[in-house]
Amino acid sequence: MNTWIPLIFSTMLGFVTAQAQTIPIHAEGLQEELIEIQLDGGIQRALISKRKDQNKGTKLLVLIPGYPSVVKPEMGNGVMMASPLAGNFLVRSRRHLNSDKVMTLLVDCHTNLGDTCTAEYQSSQDRYRHLKAIIDVAKAKLPSVEQVYLLSTSAGSISSAFVGKFGQSEFAGVIHTATIDPTAPRSYTELTDFNYGDIKIPQAFIHHIEDPCGITQYSYIRTVAEKFKIPLITVSGGSDFRGPACAALTQHGFRNKEVAVAQQILRMLDSVPWKSGDI
Repeated sequence: MNTWIPLIFSTMLGFVTAQAQTIPIHAEGLQEELIEIQLDGGIQRALISKRKDQNKGTKLLVLIPGYPSVVKPEMGNGVMMASPLAGNFLVRSRRHLNSDKVMTLLVDCHTNLGDTCTAEYQSSQDRYRHLKAIIDVAKAKLPSVEQVYLLSTSAGSISSAFVGKFGQSEFAGVIHTATIDPTAPRSYTELTDFNYGDIKIPQAFIHHIEDPCGITQYSYIRTVAEKFKIPLITVSGGSDFRGPACAALTQHGFRNKEVAVAQQILRMLDSVPWKSGDI
């Protein structure tokens, strides 16, 4: 009996090792690099992602995830293996947002903010400075990049609004998805008086018509889009919805519409001016 113990242990160890090296679905087909800089007494991190066969993309899509907007990436095997935000729409869909022309930069929150990237910080000049600094580092590593776009979701739309306004001369366009409604009860108020008309570069909203989240209602963003004459891409459908209304696996996070939404975004990066539409 004792002669089998080392063999069983060895087999189990091999199985565990193989499991540990399995690339997660959200990183399939990607090669990734974590970059970080010391800044203002803390660290700003971001994750560069590109297709394994892609080395000369001309567009960098900066991904700003939703609440709590803290990525805390865990690296291994040349990709991000795990993150508390792995289920977030932009995090789990980033492989669909990479193409022969497009690379992505998933931005973390500055470490001084701890476990929650507050709305107050996301609307601040500090947030803009920190993201600009890490974007500049990414661009230095990706010399083929000619254009940088911002893409946010949910609470991250606070950042895309203010960063898009503060640094719009540096960006080719801004796309907000599942955008925050600051007029809703218990919502974030930082966008209450925000004038989207102050952003002069191409700008668009993408929103699910049946978004169940109380602070990202479709009717509000449709009114904003009409007021400021900003294109609105209306998403419908999806499936297997589950979890809290404002979480990532409902219509709010475009559950089972990720590929269609990502393909729409990639088409938009190739076609300016942007137009309203349905997917």
